Amino acid sequence: MESVSLIDVAGYLPENIVPADYFTQYADPDDVTSNVMFKAPKFRHHVAPGETPADMAERAVAPILERQGREVLRDIDILIVHTQLPEIAFVGNGGEVAARLGIAPEWLIDLHNGGCAAFVHAMKLARQIMMSSDAKSALIVTIQNVAGQIFTQEDVRSKPQAAIPGDGAGAGLLVKSSVSPILDIETRHLPEFAGQMTAISDPPRRYWEAGPGQLHVGFTESKIAKVLARGNRIVPEVAHTVCKRIGVRSDELDLLVTNQPNRAFLRNWRDALMLPQERHPDTFDECGNLFGAGIPVTFDRAVDEGRVPAGSVVMFAGFAHAGDFAAATAVRWGGR
Repeated sequence: MESVSLIDVAGYLPENIVPADYFTQYADPDDVTSNVMFKAPKFRHHVAPGETPADMAERAVAPILERQGREVLRDIDILIVHTQLPEIAFVGNGGEVAARLGIAPEWLIDLHNGGCAAFVHAMKLARQIMMSSDAKSALIVTIQNVAGQIFTQEDVRSKPQAAIPGDGAGAGLLVKSSVSPILDIETRHLPEFAGQMTAISDPPRRYWEAGPGQLHVGFTESKIAKVLARGNRIVPEVAHTVCKRIGVRSDELDLLVTNQPNRAFLRNWRDALMLPQERHPDTFDECGNLFGAGIPVTFDRAVDEGRVPAGSVVMFAGFAHAGDFAAATAVRWGGR
């Protein structure tokens, strides 16, 4: 059976670079915490006013088109778009992204779950479709756009959680070939935790209801402790599962690329996989938590820096939300 390859990846970061001092000036002394979940990065990028998910998607895909040629768009059979904050009600932003790129793929999927591991989730969906149909190429786009819109609200920017996210987008091009093959993918849904990442306001209301109070993520000390424990466990588990199936020990991986939630997770994951820091790219201090865009943006940067020679076995791994989903995939990178 013909392989499916990830042949190119690109990232986009908005121009607006925001230092940690922006949030310090608004910090509520009653909300100050020493929890490792809220150790702020030095910088993050925020979307510009009026910048849409389609804008971000187009800018993330642009470097791929520069390298591969715009004619690759004619062959896109599958478009999978994950938007952290969809701006088109009910249907999501996938159709708008397709229109912006000038394509009408047979498979157009708005992937609303997957969170910080959405890029790997989309890779699995695209690979499965390609292996069971005539589809020959797929474009994956993951968009993180909540930092400059949700976390800068007047009543939210004072909270410790506000300084963690950054905005950005990532894109990946998959084709049927053996140039840069996907070796294996493991995904795990843990639905019992699916309702534990909640959007709340004060006074309480449903997110779509009109009323006072600005929406933010609902955290409690108990919830944070559970998320930390789950995240520390499930990301190494899915990565080790992939390693076992492809016959490569975790310490033999050439590169580990994870989502970038905080420094504690990054340290614990590479320790669990017995990898040195230089084999685990870290964009947290420059970009913050990029959610679903973190994996492609971080890998794109590592490739640009010459850290991923052709033939490298690269593990992408991450988890989502409060731990309701985890995914890992290994790719033998073919180079650009």
